[in-house]
Amino acid sequence: MNNFAAEPLLGVNAIEAYYGAIRALTGVNLEVREGEIVTLIGANGAGKSTLLMAICGNPQGRGGRIVFAGRDITSLPTHKIARLGIAHVPEGRHIFPRMTVMENLQIGATCSAGDFFAEDLDYVFAIFPILGERQHQRGGTLSGGEQQMLAIGRALMSRPQLLLLDEPSLGLAPLVVRRIFEVIAEINSARGMTVFLVEQNAYHALNLADRAYVMANGAIQMEGPGAELLHDADIRATYLEGGHG
Repeated sequence: MNNFAAEPLLGVNAIEAYYGAIRALTGVNLEVREGEIVTLIGANGAGKSTLLMAICGNPQGRGGRIVFAGRDITSLPTHKIARLGIAHVPEGRHIFPRMTVMENLQIGATCSAGDFFAEDLDYVFAIFPILGERQHQRGGTLSGGEQQMLAIGRALMSRPQLLLLDEPSLGLAPLVVRRIFEVIAEINSARGMTVFLVEQNAYHALNLADRAYVMANGAIQMEGPGAELLHDADIRATYLEGGHG
């Protein structure tokens, strides 16, 4: 375990979020410290994706604060949050299907100064060689696993301080899932990148995480070290042995 700074890189304090009159988050509290991998697990509809979207400003949180690197970002628009150093890989990838792989990666780099474009591109092609081979191919013609690699690569091109990953293993073949989780571990250990991971594959997520949270009905129900929650009887019964694992 690393020695993390006392002040969290990301602090979510009593955040509520709504879709119209429907309250999706009911006073969420959590923190992500610099250099950590933190995972958030929970059933479908628990509010996990909404939390990541609220961190990115859409929907904007209400009744609380979201603080990133010492700055209150609760009311900032999404594009300003991205330029502060938060990159979001949403559920469903959301690449630009009519653009080439290279053009998608160039879009990702617009949030950074651009001084390290060639270096960052080499890094993305090193961890995902298939993207280098298909850099002139349209994103929409890639397989699901390749599109997920592209979505992660595009996020890395922005040189984020904090990488938000929403269900990166969803719908992918086991070998691709294994590679995705290997890359998450690699960018954390080799680059020191802080990762906040939302994932229904509880075994992989908890096995990877320094710390973890469990969400239900728009609120945090449990938290602790990833390895500890991995062996918790209730977590195993709900998300592993008889649940979503």
